[in-house]
Amino acid sequence: MISPDSLFKQAQLGPATPGPGAVSSQDIQKIRRAIREKYASVSQSPAGKFLYPTGRAGAEALGYDLSIMQSAPPEFLNSFCGVGNPFFLGEISAGSAVLDLGCGAGFDLFVARRLTGAGGRVYGIDLTEEMVDRARENLDLAGVAGVEVIIVHSEDIPYPDDTFDVVISNGVINLSPCKQTCFKEIRRVLKPGGRLQFADVVLEGELPAALAGSAEAWSQ
Repeated sequence: MISPDSLFKQAQLGPATPGPGAVSSQDIQKIRRAIREKYASVSQSPAGKFLYPTGRAGAEALGYDLSIMQSAPPEFLNSFCGVGNPFFLGEISAGSAVLDLGCGAGFDLFVARRLTGAGGRVYGIDLTEEMVDRARENLDLAGVAGVEVIIVHSEDIPYPDDTFDVVISNGVINLSPCKQTCFKEIRRVLKPGGRLQFADVVLEGELPAALAGSAEAWSQ
């Protein structure tokens, strides 16, 4: 597990001014629009929209706790499209304050709530209004209380400094065109000694030029 401090220091080493390959403000808006459009569709169903298993089969393949999966309404699992299992990376204790960065349709919120118990606090933020609506619907359907889900419009996290014991994320940091800001914000809202537990995808080779300049490629 990579420490938030390490990620923050790496972000500080980035260029102070945009250099070659930097993402312009206009491109950032195009990327965010493409992400919103893609995940508005995913909020209805992720089936056929990714190159990896989604839904219940995806959660099972990633090793989610079967007892928690069995207690979740089918709607949670039907809309699952995570790329990994952030709960493998460290224990979430009862009473913890947890933020899910890019909560999607809310299955990881459901899992986090089961782990934190009644004394914990669980929060989710997402860039896509339809995903936020779906997460709220799923949580209501499951009778889960004590979870706040809100929409955000940028990498800025709308919570005070030193708020969370754990920040989790599942396939979302990869989507951000402003990763330095994203990691700085995560570090800011974590309590001293807090943990970032995230699963994501990485690029192992060079993208073709047509894809590298495509806003759609950012939403994959």
